[in-house]
Amino acid sequence: MIRLRGHLICATAEESAAVAAHVAEHTRLSRAEPGCLSFEVTPTDDPLVWEVMESFRTQEDFNAHQTRTRASAWFEATRSILRDFRVEAIGD
Repeated sequence: MIRLRGHLICATAEESAAVAAHVAEHTRLSRAEPGCLSFEVTPTDDPLVWEVMESFRTQEDFNAHQTRTRASAWFEATRSILRDFRVEAIGD
């Protein structure tokens, strides 16, 4: 299993609004991907910070998610937002 945990750290309220505007569709599409075990992007107490937690069955599933994301409306809208993520392999 591949797990990603971390934060989107917005510099402005406009960046946070872009996350809010696109997160539901991004979450829906991500959860529908083959091998997606879990996918959450949730606001924190800080209005400029969003918590990200996702897991995929295999490295290949995670790589496919990354490829799809880079070609999405989500990435176009949020590409400039700082991402502080840690990716780790769990188990075999």
